[in-house]
Formats: sequence, structure tokens, C-alpha cells
Amino acid sequence: MLIIHHWDTDGITSAALLIRTLNLEEFRNLTPPIGEFRFDERIKRAIEEAEKIYVLDLSLPHEVEAIEKEIMFIDHHIQPRIKNPRVKQINPALEGDEALSASFVVSQYFNIWNAWSALGVIGDIGEKAFKIPKVEELLEMDGITKEEALRLVSLIDSNYVTMDRESVEKALRVLLENPIKDLLTYEPWVKKAEAIEEAVQDALSKAEVKNGIAFMTFKSPFNIISKVARKAVWKIGYEGASVVNEDFHGKAQIYFRVSSKMAEKINMAQIIAELKGKGFNAGGKREVLGCICEKNRIGEALDIINAHVR
Repeated sequence: MLIIHHWDTDGITSAALLIRTLNLEEFRNLTPPIGEFRFDERIKRAIEEAEKIYVLDLSLPHEVEAIEKEIMFIDHHIQPRIKNPRVKQINPALEGDEALSASFVVSQYFNIWNAWSALGVIGDIGEKAFKIPKVEELLEMDGITKEEALRLVSLIDSNYVTMDRESVEKALRVLLENPIKDLLTYEPWVKKAEAIEEAVQDALSKAEVKNGIAFMTFKSPFNIISKVARKAVWKIGYEGASVVNEDFHGKAQIYFRVSSKMAEKINMAQIIAELKGKGFNAGGKREVLGCICEKNRIGEALDIINAHVR
């Protein structure tokens, strides 16, 4: 059994829910190179060896189209329908329905609900998740406060933010093998989270605001662009955040997030399509897009994005 999952809280909790509902004792879980939406040679070799494959919270339909294996593809991002008949694609977005997180899609499909289901949503939409009755209900069942839930998400995410792929994959077993509240003091994650928070605050201090949108440019080895953008929009209250990490392990990262109100005026799917049409590695959903590119193409990508927000 091979499980390929996204590197964030939603991907990890989705995998944990799957393992719990299928009562799996033996499995192998892998995540793509952090920040890169592709299957590398390591994952491709594992696919060749696997009999059954699950792909969770990864908007990579093109990667599975040609794979002649039985695959269950569970996701919630905007994406085309997979034509490969051996792939079972479970995604409410295909029918025009909004899915809050992959964890909720897994929970709804298999009818398994616990705090992991809620953490996946919180990881993807932040504090807005607490307005969802089901999220509050699931947290209360395990006696988890809102503050503890947010902390758990930041601790789980600390593995991918520090670009520690091995720890991302190990995080799944940590989640499965420990009482959830014990993870609040899990030292390896706590140390990483402290270093990350310092880097995020430094990036936010560089914000230049124009028409309600915060523009931030910095250099960091940490994968903090999404955290910076979420904090800028969700915590500080900007209508949008354009975040650029100019030198992220030799590449550039661009992350654009808007508020729910601004998302009604911007067609994020169209921007993503335009970026892809120009050869950029881009993806996202209604309120957010992410793009990885060569450092000398930052301006070109930003021009495409900014043309839609003027």
C-alpha cells in the first residue's frame, strides 16, 4: 500500500484518516519534494513497486493519467477530470461543490470523523474554520481549544516549512501513534516552530501596502510564503498578499492570497491557467495561487498576476 500525500497538515491528517478507516498496519507514505508539485524519481519508483496507490490532497491529475495501477485520488482543489479508468477520482470540486479540505473529503467519503478532520480544515483556511459547526464539534469531542488547534497545525506544518521531507513523512506515524494533545509539547516540532515564527515576523515587517494589498519580498530557506500570506490576510486584515521568496534553494516562490471578499472579483482559476500557459509551475484554488519559477522570471509571473488586480 502506497500513500502519496501533500506535505501540509491537511495532507498528513487526510492520510491518517485513510489509514485509520482502512485499519492499515503496513503502508508506505511519501510526499513530493516540498514546494514542488510533481512526482520525482523516488515516488515513481515506489509507484512501480506498489499494488494499490492513494494520492491525497495533491492537485496532480496529470501525474496519474498514464499510471497503469489502481489509484484512489482524493482531493479538493480545482482540477480537470482524470480520464484514466483505473483512477477513482474523489473531488467535490468536479461537480462545482466547494470542499473545505481533503481531510473533510476523506471523512465524508469514508464516514470517519475526528479531530484530524478538523485540523485539516484549520490548516487550509485558518481561523475561519471555527465558524463551521462540524469543526467546533470535532474539536470539543477531543477537548481541544481553538488555540490548541491552531498550535497543532503550526507544529505539524513546521516539518514542511523547514523543508524537512523526511520529517514530513515521519509526521504521519507521530500523529497515528500519539494522543493528539501530547503533540503540543512534542519537542522536535516545537523547536522548528519557534525558528519559523521569527522568520515570518521578519517577512511581514517588510510589507509595502498598495490598494489594500501587501507586497512582500524576501529571501529565506524556509517555505514560509503561505504562512506569511495567511497571516497578512487572515490576521492583519489586508485584502490580499503578494509574497515572493526570491531565493528559495535556487528557485523563486510566488504566493498570492486574497480575502473572501476580493475572491468574488478575481478569477483565480484564470490567472493559474494563464501562468501555466506561459510554462509556469502554478496551482491553487479560489482564494490562493502558488507558483515556482526561475529567479529571472519573477517579474513575468507577477505581471500576469497583477494584471488581474488593478
